[in-house]
Amino acid sequence: MTLEEIRERTYKPRDAWWTVLLVDPVASRLVRLVAPHRRITPNMLTVLATVIGLAAAGCFAMQTRWWLVAGALLFHVSFIVDCMDGKIARLNGTGSIFGAWFDFVFDRIRVFICALALFGGQYLRTDRETYLWLLAVVVFLDLFRYLNGSQITKVRAEMREKIEEVRPVRAEAEAAEPVPAGQVSRKRQAGDFLRNHRIRTHLFSGIEYEMTVFIIAPLTGWLISVTVAAGFLLMAFEAWLVLKLWQAAQAFPAKLAAAEAEAEAAYIPHPN
Repeated sequence: MTLEEIRERTYKPRDAWWTVLLVDPVASRLVRLVAPHRRITPNMLTVLATVIGLAAAGCFAMQTRWWLVAGALLFHVSFIVDCMDGKIARLNGTGSIFGAWFDFVFDRIRVFICALALFGGQYLRTDRETYLWLLAVVVFLDLFRYLNGSQITKVRAEMREKIEEVRPVRAEAEAAEPVPAGQVSRKRQAGDFLRNHRIRTHLFSGIEYEMTVFIIAPLTGWLISVTVAAGFLLMAFEAWLVLKLWQAAQAFPAKLAAAEAEAEAAYIPHPN
C-alpha cells in the first residue's frame, strides 16, 4: 500500500492544525510500517502511547531543565502513537465502540498523570501554591473541553436531524449551494483555506491546549506564563463555540417552523 493510499484512507477530513502539520506526516509513515502486522491492534497502540506518556511524566517529575525537555519530546511521541491507533483502526477495519472508549479514557489518564508530575513536581521543588492551582485548572480544562465538545456536537446533530427529517432534499441542496465569488468574505476565504488543508477552524482545541501545556511550556521553561496563556486561549475558543451554539439554538425554532411550512406547501395529496 502506498503512502498516498494510507493518507486517503486514514486522514480525517478535518483535524487540529497541530495534528495535520506536526503529527500526520510522521504517523502515516509509521502506520505504513505497522499496518501489515495485524497482531498490533489499535488498543495495543493506545496502551503503548500511555506507557510513553508515563515515561514523559517521569521526566517531568525530575524537574531539571533537560528532563523537562525530554518529557516534552516524549509527550509528543506519545501523541503520535496515540494518533496511530485510530489510523490503524480505519485502515484495517478493526475499530470498535470499546476501542473509542478505551482511547478516550487512557488519554485522560495520561494527561492527569503528566499534569500531576509536571506541576506537582514544581510545587514540591519551589513550594509555590501557584503550581497547585495550575494543576487543578489544567485537569479541569482538559475534561471540560472534551465534555463541552461532545455535547455541542450532539446538540447540533439533533437540530440538523430534525430539520432534515422535514425537508431532507432542500437541506442537502442548501448545504451544496455555492456562494458567488464576489460575495465571499475574508472570513469565509480564510475558513475555506483552512478546510482545504484539512485544518479545523477551531484553531485552539483540546489538542493544541495539551501540546502547549506539555510540550511548549516545558521546552521554553515558561511553565506558568505559557500554561496561563493556553488556558485563556482555550476558554476564548470554547466561549466562541458556545456563542455560536446559542445563536443556532435561538434561530432553530424559526428554521424548523419554516421547514415544516415549506413541507406542507409542497405536499400534494393523492386523489381518492
